[in-house]
Amino acid sequence: MDRRRSHRVTTYLPVRIWGVDAKSQPFMQLAKVKNISAGGAVIEGLLRQVKPGEVLHVQAGGRTALFRVAWAGKTGLRRDGQIGIEYLPAQPSIWDLDLGACSEFAGKG
Repeated sequence: MDRRRSHRVTTYLPVRIWGVDAKSQPFMQLAKVKNISAGGAVIEGLLRQVKPGEVLHVQAGGRTALFRVAWAGKTGLRRDGQIGIEYLPAQPSIWDLDLGACSEFAGKG
């Protein structure tokens, strides 16, 4: 049984990410969003290791919001280069998607 708190929508959206990596070095890079939920997203293609709890800026199109890293894939394992991020309170939605409509459509397919 799925223990997730909300539905996820699979997508591949380009994003720009910047913040501080696990070695306390500032970075900026392009990556892709793998899936989106009402509370956050999974990003893949990260070239730097980041720590859970770090705050990152994520830009999709012309919109930017702050997210907290919930988990980070370990080097050499299946999720290497992936991170799970969650919205910080009072941050705007940066995704140009209606997640409720996408979830409803996917449920009918």
